Amino acid sequence: MIALRTATIADAPLLRQWDEQPHVLESDPNDEWGWETELKKFPDWREQLIAMVDGRPVGFVQIIDPACEESHYWGDAPPHLRAIDIWLGEANDLGKGYGTVIMRHAIERCFASRDVTSIWIDPLESNRRAHRFYERLGFEFLRRQTFGQDQCLVYGLTRERWNRLRAT
Repeated sequence: MIALRTATIADAPLLRQWDEQPHVLESDPNDEWGWETELKKFPDWREQLIAMVDGRPVGFVQIIDPACEESHYWGDAPPHLRAIDIWLGEANDLGKGYGTVIMRHAIERCFASRDVTSIWIDPLESNRRAHRFYERLGFEFLRRQTFGQDQCLVYGLTRERWNRLRAT
């Protein structure tokens, strides 16, 4: 069984370890998450979650409201959106379908709020595997965008599209 739970400061050592894994660095080479600081904060615009498979932590999910997020990473984002970051911590957990189920849980969590109309993600332009992953889930390419040092592709998933995909 796969479930999401709130990340706590006790997860900081595990998250730091995951941050050093080659496949994680490949997808997120320039971010410093500041786990010891950020895991103590619980702003209403962000959820930081640990993905669990049968009680074992396997990944991290962050869901934010880009319009309210304090660093304005997404710029002047319109209201009624969410943005998701996701990764699996250990390479031996890749390719087992965990990411798909975790992402579906995250999408459902976002759309549980009736106000949310769309979800954005921003994989690196070079991360073709991530592009295919998100496209299989129904995300559609929106634009190229530079975030700090990173050249990214922004994808979006509307509530309407998600509901149509779920119905088929």
